[in-house]
Amino acid sequence: MARIGYAELLILLPYLIFIVLGIYLFILIVKALKTYIKTNNKTGDPQVKKTIGQIIKSYRTENNMTQEYLAEALGISRQSVSKWEQGITEPSTSNLLALAKVFHVSPEELLKNLEK
Repeated sequence: MARIGYAELLILLPYLIFIVLGIYLFILIVKALKTYIKTNNKTGDPQVKKTIGQIIKSYRTENNMTQEYLAEALGISRQSVSKWEQGITEPSTSNLLALAKVFHVSPEELLKNLEK
């Protein structure tokens, strides 16, 4: 088995340092991204994109409304509201306009965080 001498080690040292620093930098970036994603999802950051069901549910809960109350205000069944929130179905355009009115926001405001 061949031995590595001091001269060879001195030649390899910069490469080894570069590799170790690259791995360390990669680990730091992954940790930072995990923290960023976790923080944005917990705080309800308005920049986080949501489904229409998630948006409806968040407005409904912020306004202390039950599904029954919202359904009655819209003239639909509670099951329809439940299906919207679960993502099984989506509200019609007329129901979206009615939702905006019930939540006292513009239709644009209601849909601004909708994922595309």
